[in-house]
Amino acid sequence: MKLYVDAGTTWSKICEISSETSDFFEEYKDFLIEQIENKKFYIIPSNKLKNCNFQFIAATGHMSKNNLKHENNYLNEVISLSKGFLGNISKNGLVLDLGSRDVKWVKFQNGKFKDLDWNNSCASATGATVEMLLKFYDVNVKELEAVDERYNITCGIFGLEKIMDDIANGEQAKIAISKFIHGLAYNAWNFSKKADEIYLSGGFCDNKCFVDSLSKYANVNKLGRFILVDGLINEYEFEEH
Repeated sequence: MKLYVDAGTTWSKICEISSETSDFFEEYKDFLIEQIENKKFYIIPSNKLKNCNFQFIAATGHMSKNNLKHENNYLNEVISLSKGFLGNISKNGLVLDLGSRDVKWVKFQNGKFKDLDWNNSCASATGATVEMLLKFYDVNVKELEAVDERYNITCGIFGLEKIMDDIANGEQAKIAISKFIHGLAYNAWNFSKKADEIYLSGGFCDNKCFVDSLSKYANVNKLGRFILVDGLINEYEFEEH
């Protein structure tokens, strides 16, 4: 059995590759998202892996610099994103990945690197902020719909202030959060230099409100949450014997 992990701050995305039936990962069966032939894909809260003894073939992500099978098999997140995109999706275009705490994009033309940017310091562009809002106001993400109005968010703290003020003045929580998400989508589009087409990677692929909001500005292609894991597999799988 081989394990590859993209260990984010909040969620870890894991691929288990095995040619035999294995119960080694049995305790995480409730987190199994998909199985394709001999590959099982899991999304697991990162705190559940914090003290695990699993040996990963390769890893990427903020929380992943432990439990590697080989010490040198840590791959930078931008490189993992790039290899996953080029290996499975396209040789052209801009791939944008939004995580719990950062946003990053890479652009390619004819399979060659053209440009990139990475912001891991501003909380206004992260999934953790949205998850916190949904939990605090007891709103299901499926209740959210894209709205035309958006908050002009330059800082996550100011964005939270606007949400609280509007809700205190009678705005529905789901509408206020939708405005916030629209602001995040607009920021992501601006951050990607107003790309006409965006390949979207990460947890926001599952947030219809975000995807619909981003689609107001660009053609959006959802790639799902395992692109960085795919990059790891593309980089290391054939090195293993």
